[in-house]
Amino acid sequence: MNKPTRKFYLRSAVDAAPDLLGKKLVHKTENGICSGMIVEVEAYCGAEDKGAHSYKNRRTPRTEIMFGEGGFSYVYSIYGMHYCFNVVANVKDKPECVFIRAVEPIDGIELMKARRGCENISDLCNGPGKLCAALGIDRDCYGLDLLKDELYIENFREIPKERIRVSPRINIDYAEECAEYYWRFFIGENSFVSKVAKRFRNDRAFIE
Repeated sequence: MNKPTRKFYLRSAVDAAPDLLGKKLVHKTENGICSGMIVEVEAYCGAEDKGAHSYKNRRTPRTEIMFGEGGFSYVYSIYGMHYCFNVVANVKDKPECVFIRAVEPIDGIELMKARRGCENISDLCNGPGKLCAALGIDRDCYGLDLLKDELYIENFREIPKERIRVSPRINIDYAEECAEYYWRFFIGENSFVSKVAKRFRNDRAFIE
């Protein structure tokens, strides 16, 4: 396995997020191995970010993992029925994360279809709840070390910067001015990215 080192995660979520594009998210379970290439992410940057669960250093049993060092999984549920997967970023006591919004299915596609009850491969993992259901990611995955061998990230494909697009993050209107930050990164023209407003599809490339 060719995994990023711990150092890869020990930096701001905004820096780590675009570099996660093209990497492979892998989950090994007793039912089999499923994986997908990460194609869409969002950065959430802790104490000053009104969109982050850890805004104002809010420390709860749910957010506790974010206050540790980067490279661990932060999994939470929404609406009592869907799970969302995040990669903890930055150093200890800098509670940041990268929200994985979509992946392109690679391994274990039949198992993913069975889990989702879905035959359309383009609809399997093109959203955060969908990808968690397809890959079997749930609350038992909270706090797992992504450098180990159950739920982990591998180097897979280099994505040229000119193929990366940016936009504001999705569904965080409550975050006021922070909702306008261009902290959503995705691979342009990838069919597994979740819905993208037309104005962001081709006209704003990622600039370091």
